[in-house]
Amino acid sequence: MNDLITDLKNLELETLKNLKNSKAYNTLRAYQADFKDFTKFCLKNGFNSMPSDPKIIALYLTHLSSFSKFSTLKRRLASIKVIHRLKGHYIDTKHPIIAENLMGIKRKMGVKQTSKKPLLINDLKLIINVINKDKNEHKKLQNKALILIGFAGGFRRSELVSIEYEDIEFVNEGVKILVQRSKTDQTGLGMTKAIPYFQNKIYCPVTSLRDWINYSKISDGKIFKISDKTVALTIQKYALLAGLDKTKYAGHSLRSGFATSTAETGADERSIMAMTGHKTTQMVRRYIQEANLFKNNALNKIKI
Repeated sequence: MNDLITDLKNLELETLKNLKNSKAYNTLRAYQADFKDFTKFCLKNGFNSMPSDPKIIALYLTHLSSFSKFSTLKRRLASIKVIHRLKGHYIDTKHPIIAENLMGIKRKMGVKQTSKKPLLINDLKLIINVINKDKNEHKKLQNKALILIGFAGGFRRSELVSIEYEDIEFVNEGVKILVQRSKTDQTGLGMTKAIPYFQNKIYCPVTSLRDWINYSKISDGKIFKISDKTVALTIQKYALLAGLDKTKYAGHSLRSGFATSTAETGADERSIMAMTGHKTTQMVRRYIQEANLFKNNALNKIKI
C-alpha cells in the first residue's frame, strides 16, 4: 500500500513537471507574472486566488478594464487558467459570468490596438546609416547585424537573441539559420530561415552577420549575448538618433516590418509565413492589408 502511495506521488510530481515543460520558460514566466497581479487584487479584496471562482475572475477583469487594453484582459485570463491547471485546480474560464462580462467590456472599450509601427525599408536604412557612424566598433557591428538579421528573418525578439553559432550555416546563396524553438513551436521541432545576400552590402544582413562573427570571434553559444528587452531598446535608441519617433517602435517592429515590406513587393501569404513561422493567415493578412492601403486605393484613379 505504501509503495502504491509513493508511486502515485511520484506520478503527480512527474505530471506537474510535464505540464511545466509544455510551456516555454519565457511564456511560463509571463503567466506567473500575470497571476501575481491577480493574487494582489485578491489579497486586497479578501478573495482566494487559488483556487478561485468565475465570479472573482469576472470582478478582476472589470477592475482591469478601467486601465488596460482588451488584449491584456484576455492574456490575464489565460494565465489564471494555466496557473490553476499547473497547481491541479480546474477553473471554467468560459463560464457565462466571465464570457458575457468580457463581451460587455469589449463593446464598451473596443479592441483596436495601438500597436507599434513596422520598421519599413526607408526607416531601416536611416537606422543602419546612424549605426554605421557609431565609433564603438563592437556596438556598431553587433547592432547592425542584430537589426538587419532581425528584419530580414522576420524574427521574434526572443528567437533573435536565442540564435546560437551552431544554428548558423553560411552557403553560396546567403545564410541559413535554425530556429530551435519559438512561440508557435513549443515542442522544439525547429524551422530554418533562409536569408539571401542583398545587392547593397551596406544593408546586407548576411554580410553584417559574417562581419560580426569574425570581429567577435564567436565560435559557440549565443551570437547576441543580450536580453530580448535590449532588442527593443536598441531599435528605439537608433530610431531617436535617426530623427524618428522612438516611442512608435519596439522589438516587434522588425518582424512586422519584414512582413509589411515583403507584402508591399508582392510576396504572397505562404512565402511570408514560411519565414515568420505564423501558423494562421490572420495576422499576415493584416500586414498585407496595411501594405496595400495606398497601392490598391480607390482614389488612385482620380485626377485632380
